[in-house]
Amino acid sequence: MTILSNFAFLYFFTNNMKIKIVNKSKHTLPGYETEFSAGMDLRADLDEPVLLKPLQRSLIPTGLFIELPAGYEAQIRPRSGLAIKNGITLLNSPGTIDADYRGEIKIILANISNEEFYVHDGERIAQMVISKHEQAEWIEVEELLESERGTGGFGSTGTN
Repeated sequence: MTILSNFAFLYFFTNNMKIKIVNKSKHTLPGYETEFSAGMDLRADLDEPVLLKPLQRSLIPTGLFIELPAGYEAQIRPRSGLAIKNGITLLNSPGTIDADYRGEIKIILANISNEEFYVHDGERIAQMVISKHEQAEWIEVEELLESERGTGGFGSTGTN
C-alpha cells in the first residue's frame, strides 16, 4: 500500500463515532466481537438468575445508559445463537432506542421454546446496532403515482 492508502485505511478504521455511556452494571462496556461486526453484545445485569418459562417474557436490565447523537438510533436485536439453540428472542425486534432517551437499556426477552430457560448475570442476551436515520415529512396528496406492483400485497410478487 502507498502512504496515502495506508492513511486512508487508518482513518477509515479509527474514525469511529463517539457515544457517551454510563455503565452501572458489573460488566465491561459492550464491544464488537469481531473486526467487522455490526452489533455489540449486551449483557444481562442481574442480582439473581431470571427463569423464563415457555411462552413467558421478562424485562432484563443491562445497567447501561447512553446518549446518542441526533439523527441516530440504537437498534436492539436478538442474538442468533440464543434463538436457534434455546428459542430465546426479543418481542419488539428490532427495538429502537431514540437519541433523546436517557433511561436504562432493558431487553424484553421471550422464551418461544417448550423448555424453561434461565438468564444469568453477565450472559449475552441481545445485540445493539447503531444506525443513522432520517425523519420523514408527510406531503399530503390526492393520489399516488402508478407502479408496476400497484396495490398487490402479501405474496403478490411471486410464489418463490
